Amino acid sequence: MATTLARTIIQLPSDQDSSGRTLGADELNNLNEVITSGTLTSTKGRFVKTFQEQFAEKLGVKHAYACASGTAAIHTAIAALDPEPGDEIVTSPITDMGALTPILYQAAIPVFAEVDPATWNVTAKTIEPVLSKRTKAIVVTHLFGNPCEMGEIVRLAESRGIPVIEDCAQAFLAKSQGRYVGTIGTISCFSLQQGKHITTGEGGLVATDDPKLARLVNLFINKAWGYGDANPDHYFLALNYRMSELQGAVALGQLPKLEAAVAKRIAMAELMHQKLKGLPGLAIPKMRSDDVHTYWKYCLRVDPAVIKGGSVALGRELKDRQISSVPRYIQKPAFMCKIFQDQKTFGSSRFPFTLARPEVLQYEEARFPLTMRALQEILVLPWNENYSEEHVNYISDAIHDSIPQLHN
Repeated sequence: MATTLARTIIQLPSDQDSSGRTLGADELNNLNEVITSGTLTSTKGRFVKTFQEQFAEKLGVKHAYACASGTAAIHTAIAALDPEPGDEIVTSPITDMGALTPILYQAAIPVFAEVDPATWNVTAKTIEPVLSKRTKAIVVTHLFGNPCEMGEIVRLAESRGIPVIEDCAQAFLAKSQGRYVGTIGTISCFSLQQGKHITTGEGGLVATDDPKLARLVNLFINKAWGYGDANPDHYFLALNYRMSELQGAVALGQLPKLEAAVAKRIAMAELMHQKLKGLPGLAIPKMRSDDVHTYWKYCLRVDPAVIKGGSVALGRELKDRQISSVPRYIQKPAFMCKIFQDQKTFGSSRFPFTLARPEVLQYEEARFPLTMRALQEILVLPWNENYSEEHVNYISDAIHDSIPQLHN
């Protein structure tokens, strides 16, 4: 047990409540206006429309549409690309299930690429071996705010005529080689869930420069009803994924705070780098020199050959100081979850797995050694824009105190 237990415990700000969020008077004033107006639907109100316009301008894209969740954003982007049943969509095995189930709902097949165990991201090198003639799209997840190697991935995708969906749920204002993520691929998705860089509790965004895709995105969010068309109709199978004016009011209050929130996360992460760099058995986040990592979370790689018990043991020591780290991030890769192992989808049909090539359904850990290594080594530290130097010192001191006791 760590000897640091006798030290003063500091309560860290949490993104699950007001201590770690930037919510305040701006959001309350907007909400008051919405409630007073009585117009809570975004089809009649102004807040969601204004938020969409301002987000598109900030990101530097031509079109952005808000929707009900990050999962809805991924679903909308996939639907806009209109895969045929049985088409394949390449993605990461280290991601939220909300980024995978939309693929199945559109009757496509998730095909998992390995990840780089140093960044936890898919790369052009890991994507290329799993591409096939049936590949309809590639989803790249900028995990924890660390950009994927977009130049290499886009060049690979363009050489095969495959669109790229950027999953930027954890990567607001991150940059890949000087360009904002979300502006490099064909279409991009963002999340406004409780713990993201800005939040509406639940919510999402889809962005693109392609006018044809933009129209399909807008239609899919609105049950494929052509608002504003001369003779509107429900043109194809789609859902109601609209964001309400209540969420839009909060989003519009949050958006001007985004740049400052990201800057604070980066500044505190750079301080943490200084304090932890060089510790035996521990590696700080790895990124390319010209990239901008925006730290949804701060993640360490823990070498179990040096630190006895690895990330789990270090996480246990930090818990004694009330630092809620998460060893492994997810306990198992997505393909080991029951939805893939049992193929439980629509009734007993197993659809769309019934359309898949047998080799892409071989969901064994042995096929993904890099992914398994990545999950074994990762330790996810809590992070938000209200961290101060005191909080960084508290976490780094706890790590420094814990590691000597865990050396093999």
